[in-house]
Amino acid sequence: MDAAPDAKLKHRVFARIQTWLPTRFLSWCMYLVTRIEIGWFKNAFIRVFMDRFGISLAEAEFERAESYKSFNHFFTRALKDGARPLAQDPEALVSPVDGTVSELGDIRNGRLIQAKGFDYSLVELLGGDEDVAAPFVGGGFCTIYLAPYNYHRIHMPTAGTLRDWMYVPGRLFSVNQGTTRAMPRLFTRNERVIALFETGVGPVALIMVGALFVGSIETVWSGQVTPPHSRKGVGAYRLMQPVYLNRGDECGRFNMGSTVILLTSPGAVQWAHDLVPGRALRMGETIGRPRA
Repeated sequence: MDAAPDAKLKHRVFARIQTWLPTRFLSWCMYLVTRIEIGWFKNAFIRVFMDRFGISLAEAEFERAESYKSFNHFFTRALKDGARPLAQDPEALVSPVDGTVSELGDIRNGRLIQAKGFDYSLVELLGGDEDVAAPFVGGGFCTIYLAPYNYHRIHMPTAGTLRDWMYVPGRLFSVNQGTTRAMPRLFTRNERVIALFETGVGPVALIMVGALFVGSIETVWSGQVTPPHSRKGVGAYRLMQPVYLNRGDECGRFNMGSTVILLTSPGAVQWAHDLVPGRALRMGETIGRPRA
C-alpha cells in the first residue's frame, strides 16, 4: 500500500475509536487539569506544550511561563497591543482567528463542504432551525481550523450587532484534518455555539465548534457556555440588550484547538482570491470584501 491509503486507513481507525470514547468526560477532565494552579505543575505543563508545538511567547502579553496562573491562562493568552493589526481597508472582512483554512465556497443545495467526499446540512449545523438557516441558503462559508499552537481568542470579522445566539449540544470529536476527512457530518455532530449578527454586509453567523479536549467555550456576552456539556436540547438565547462589536473586537475563546465556521448571505461577500484550503491565517488579515 502507498502512503496515501495508509494515511486514510489511520484516519478512519482514529475516527472510529473516537466514537467509542467518553469524549465529554475526557474533555471535562482536561478542563480540570488545565486549571490547576500549582506552580511546578502548570509551569512544567506549559513548557512541555511549548516545546512540543514550537510555541513562542514573543507576541504574548506575558512572555514567561511563570507569569500564567494556569495552563488555561497560558492557552487563552492575550497578545501585545498591535500584534494583530487589522486590514487597512475598512470594508474588508478579516480573519476572526489564527488558523488554517479548511474549506470555503458557496452553500449549494443547503449543504457545506467538510472535506473531499463529505458534506453536511446547513439546517443541521444551525441546530435544525430552518428559520435560522434561511438567510444563509445559497450564501457563502469559510471554515478555519485552530491547531493547538494557534492563538485561541476569537474576534469579529466585521462590525455587527449580535441578534441571537444558541448552544447546540453534541459530541466532542477531534476536528483535526484526519478526523475531518474521515468522519461524516463532523461539525453537525459536535457541540457548538452559534452567534447571529446583523452587519454591514447582511446577516453573518459565527459558529464556534467544540472538539475533543475543548473543555470550555466562552463568549464575551455570556461568559462560560461550557462546561457543563449537555446531551440534548438546543438552547436558544435572546439578549436583554443588543451587543454591538467592532471589527476586531474579541467575541469568544476556546480551551484547546477547535474550528470556527463563518456563514454569509447570498451575494454579500466575495472571498479573497488567495483564500484557499490549506492557507495559514492570522487574525486581522483580509479574507473577503463586500460584493459591489
